[in-house]
Amino acid sequence: MKAKDTQDLIDRMRQLLMDLKLRTAASELGPCLLKAGCETALPTVLDVLEVEAKERDDRRVERQRRASHLPPGKTFETLDQTRLPRALIQKLEELSRGGWVEEAANVLAFGLPGVGKSHAAAALGHALIERGYSVLFTPTFRLVQELLAAKRDLELPRALRKLDVFDLVVLDDIGYVQQAPEEVEVLFTLMAERYERRSILITSNLVFSEWDRIFRNPMTTAAAIDRLVHHSVILEFNVPSYRTAAARKKGDTTDTTPDHIEAHP
Repeated sequence: MKAKDTQDLIDRMRQLLMDLKLRTAASELGPCLLKAGCETALPTVLDVLEVEAKERDDRRVERQRRASHLPPGKTFETLDQTRLPRALIQKLEELSRGGWVEEAANVLAFGLPGVGKSHAAAALGHALIERGYSVLFTPTFRLVQELLAAKRDLELPRALRKLDVFDLVVLDDIGYVQQAPEEVEVLFTLMAERYERRSILITSNLVFSEWDRIFRNPMTTAAAIDRLVHHSVILEFNVPSYRTAAARKKGDTTDTTPDHIEAHP
């Protein structure tokens, strides 16, 4: 075996062992095998380590998927990309690599109901978990209610710290949050706590000019938008509604079905 090939195997072995948190083995295993005259065993040892690394990663992905509450079928494979502009698809592909999460940036997805915002957000979540990031997907109203309950129990700081374990929190349908002052307060607190520390992805049927319907107070609205937009990517889903199109298609099919043929949904 060439010296370069041997060194490449040892370097790969060292990296795998470091990834597996076996620091002593990372520095000792390769040199020990060479010293013992077991150079030919290097490829086999490397194969075993790669199997171990893959199985650990598979277990991590499965564990994080369960913790994420992501809809299981909402991935890029099931997203109807033919209905979305090519520029939007390219931006989603770029975001799926995760660099923005490293920078604690945010993503804001705007569009009418039924255009695929939630599906795209979930697909991003699944892709990011594959890349090693931790994600929580939740309807905004549900998380707000959980934070309200924590605040009543004087546990809000603890609840916010628990959310810190997630690199990304996906707040789906922020426009459906009720407008009670205490709900607005905990939502704003969540945004302020994660600002420049952890990422948020928000889907919204309301454009920024309508966010006073969420936060009510103009100053709170401006402050929330300022924090979110400061480091953010904005996705605009300016496409027809999937559900409306499907309903129209179903209606057309029903209308054109001959009377003597039974129509199935």
